[in-house]
Amino acid sequence: MPDAILQLVDRKAFRNLHSMPLGDLLAGMNSQSLRNLRPTADPRFHRPFDVDLEGDILEWFDTHQEANKSETLSNQNLDEESVGELALNLAHWCTLGEWRCWEARIFLYVEPQLDRDISAAEFLSYSMWSELSDSLASLDRVSYSESVVLDWMSRRQNLGETMEPSEDPRILPTMEAHRSSSDSLFTFLKRQREEGYSMLIGREYLEPTTWTLDSISVIDSMEVGT
Repeated sequence: MPDAILQLVDRKAFRNLHSMPLGDLLAGMNSQSLRNLRPTADPRFHRPFDVDLEGDILEWFDTHQEANKSETLSNQNLDEESVGELALNLAHWCTLGEWRCWEARIFLYVEPQLDRDISAAEFLSYSMWSELSDSLASLDRVSYSESVVLDWMSRRQNLGETMEPSEDPRILPTMEAHRSSSDSLFTFLKRQREEGYSMLIGREYLEPTTWTLDSISVIDSMEVGT
């Protein structure tokens, strides 16, 4: 399974970027002058690097010479895939931080808390993450992290797997990985919930048009005034 990816996005910063004529966007990325429009990064999380995104955006312009530089992205006579590619990179530009996880592990972080079976398709659902966030609002970070580890241990034991580090050297590193990942997920959702940031949701190798910003596609989110 690939990684599922969640990013905290400053909606105002995203609106400022996609409302620019493409010529201004191109000039700003070329001169690196738009870096001051990126939200302040949350040091607890990784996010795409400035130079990498600038390169991706400039490459988009090289590939789409026909784009009308005097118009905004949403007013281009381009196919949906082309618009979606640039829109997604602009959303990446406006992220404060990123949480990503191998999808096979996400079941551990979600199912016990929601007390129901989850399908992998729901990992791309804003409503599922919102449901989890609401559930976590009544917990503290340490309690949630420990509950994830205990559930993982219980699942292993039910499968007849050992929990002795001397018999399986991967146990302690895996336990620490679950603790760290669930801890950061709790922090991520808490900041999104309490500070009102948008959530960009996708996965590795997913087409840009199928990434969502909150509950709608990145392309459609450019039409939303908030």
